[in-house]
Amino acid sequence: MVSSPHEAMHRIFQEHPELFSRVSEVLGVDFAPPTSFTVLPNDLTETQPLERRVDTLLRFDTEGDGSFLLAVEAQGKKDPDKPASWAYYASYLLTKYRLQPMLLVVCQDRSTAEWAARPVRFGPPQWPLLTLCPLVAGPHNMPLITSPAEVRKDLALATLAAITHATNPDIGAILKAMTNVLRDTPAALANPIIEFIAQGMGKHPSAALWRKLVAVDLSFYKSPLSEELRDEGRAEGRAEGEARRAAEDVLAVLAERGVDVSEAVRERIRGCGDVETLGRWLRRAVTAPSADAIFENG
Repeated sequence: MVSSPHEAMHRIFQEHPELFSRVSEVLGVDFAPPTSFTVLPNDLTETQPLERRVDTLLRFDTEGDGSFLLAVEAQGKKDPDKPASWAYYASYLLTKYRLQPMLLVVCQDRSTAEWAARPVRFGPPQWPLLTLCPLVAGPHNMPLITSPAEVRKDLALATLAAITHATNPDIGAILKAMTNVLRDTPAALANPIIEFIAQGMGKHPSAALWRKLVAVDLSFYKSPLSEELRDEGRAEGRAEGEARRAAEDVLAVLAERGVDVSEAVRERIRGCGDVETLGRWLRRAVTAPSADAIFENG
């Protein structure tokens, strides 16, 4: 499973292209609701060996405003080279498809989002040739959704909002609201959402919180993350069982030999979760002159 927030921030638009209408509404820009949409190839490479790929590319068809293209870029940090790449994407898409291009940049970091939202002018200062103005969704303008009722209204938007707020102090309430709703959501819809959020949390502390909530609140699902958590639980259970048995074997040998075992030694043996160490203590217990002697040299 890809565990990159970068993937989650743009791939959710491939699964839910209609999400753009709600995101643009949140950002205060009016686009006509699409009557249809198409996920297009994201390869913008030319005949020369220079590879360029936009993260996600969609075509939207509307009744009143015709058709347009939407390029979605997930941006993890400020990159001074990116605006030139984005301008290239816009020009290339217009040339290739003869449709007006639109760029949406999705960020998890507020300073990166504010950087990406600044208009960039290309050309001499006395006469700019081109001005790049992407739409930007990030923690500075995406809704903070902590109510299950609000999540239920628009699950895709709530998912994207949760991903953009991965480092927010209220992320616990945000993720709990998500699991409250996902419990009653059909698995076919819930499973991709579970994975998107797992990807979107990346290596932030919220990733561990999401895994815990999935394990407790959504244990009945069979998503890849749920299965992974169950496998981990089974493996941990087997390891704990082996350690318990090994600890009792050590104590049984000492008892059979009539060696006195203090409560402190008994607790240390039973508290050890490493089967290899317990095996070493077991071998020493056969000949050790005292219970404490089994711990010598580790």
